Amino acid sequence: MSAPQLAVPSQAMRQSLVRRLREFLPRDAVLTDTEELHPYECDGLSAYRKLPWIVALPETVEQVGRILKLCSKEKVSVVARGAGTGLSGGALPLEDGVLLSLAKFTRILEIDTANRTATVEPGVRNLAITDAAAPYGFYYAPDPSSQLACSIGGNVAENSGGVHCLKYGLTVHNVLGLKFFTMDGELVTLGGKTLDTPGYDLLALMTGSEGMLGVIVEITVKLLPKPERAQVVLASFDDIEKAGAAVAAIIASGFTPAGLEMMDNLAIRAAEEYAKAGYPIDAVAILLCELDGTQEEVTEGIAQVCELLTRRGATGVRTAKDEAERMRMWAGRKAAFPAVGRLAPDYYCMDGTIPRKHLAKVLAKISEFSREHGLPVANVFHAGDGNLHPLILYDANKPGELKNAEELGGKILELCVAVGGTITGEHGVGVEKINQMCVQFTREELTQFHALKAAFDPQGLLNPGKAVPKPARCAEFGRMHVHGGKLKFPELERF
Repeated sequence: MSAPQLAVPSQAMRQSLVRRLREFLPRDAVLTDTEELHPYECDGLSAYRKLPWIVALPETVEQVGRILKLCSKEKVSVVARGAGTGLSGGALPLEDGVLLSLAKFTRILEIDTANRTATVEPGVRNLAITDAAAPYGFYYAPDPSSQLACSIGGNVAENSGGVHCLKYGLTVHNVLGLKFFTMDGELVTLGGKTLDTPGYDLLALMTGSEGMLGVIVEITVKLLPKPERAQVVLASFDDIEKAGAAVAAIIASGFTPAGLEMMDNLAIRAAEEYAKAGYPIDAVAILLCELDGTQEEVTEGIAQVCELLTRRGATGVRTAKDEAERMRMWAGRKAAFPAVGRLAPDYYCMDGTIPRKHLAKVLAKISEFSREHGLPVANVFHAGDGNLHPLILYDANKPGELKNAEELGGKILELCVAVGGTITGEHGVGVEKINQMCVQFTREELTQFHALKAAFDPQGLLNPGKAVPKPARCAEFGRMHVHGGKLKFPELERF
């Protein structure tokens, strides 16, 4: 089922809503002037921009509830926004709705060492949780490349991962409890400090829901003890297929690395110039493989991994000689996105996931697509779990280049589906991948998604137009595609 059609709010309604918001919010917490609204016109997917109708910046949980109750009563849509670092347009504002910023919710409420948990507000930065837990010997495992800036609320909304997701899981595997408001202002508590709670697993449902089901105001996450030792191996390859085979071999050997990342030559060169990480710039591909644990198990494991990589055709294998070099190696990987940003005026960051066994074939096909569209693609990805991040370089100032980049990105996502993967691993769907949802899922499956949203948000006011396409959109997109995962690229079927 689809959400009811809403009337377009008038200027008089806007003025009335602003007046009522300012009855319980400070004047400077309700933004309406064009200059004040511009910083909120997009998230990290800057190719898509809209000026918000109104921006509200509450400071308390009570204020969030009152904003939602008011908007629900007036049938005004709401988009929740965290740090604005998302890469799929999930926080793209509405021209006729309220942008609800949670940027002021930055308190770490509790570090509970006995239960190994941290309870925080949604605006707390990812890295700040680890910094707060470090004096007690703990850390928070999910570590997106943007962890210095991204907020934990956004991580929950998109189910973010990071370089250590292979061993320690995505956000969904590390969140124990949530408090959130429904659109009508009801405060709901899910989970807590225990590993399991009675009833349906609504906690997992909320994680990755992209702000469509509720507005999160408190999060309890799992903390892990800092391992005794962590050691990283850097292996270089002269062939992408060998590197991909090495990834599969490491997993098949029984090791579960804390991190297992791959970069191609374009990404290697950009990251090395930017971060001076010590990467071999002539390598066709590199792997970063980190093991952690006790001194003894890491020593033994690193020796075996180095031997395995050599047998699998690595042209060079070396380990970080100390903690400073280990951090430098990871700094290069985590700086890959901004580093690639120096190669072209713009880049389009894709996010899809494939079975590991298809890494080499998929990379070869991406190279073919790149040549067809005349746009370079740098590949940076979580090789251990098959989460690809192709970065498409383009110039938005050149007529047609953004559309060309979008078409190339769409082909890559559909390729992921064709080989048994999915259109997202950790960036969410937002507005960026909404067409490819029509390829990934059948009409009947999408109908169930709409029914689920309606159970939480009957009026369809929370983040409308994101993540789950309406049947009419899929019908239009289906003129070029066949539903159920069959694509317009017959040559992909050989995979």
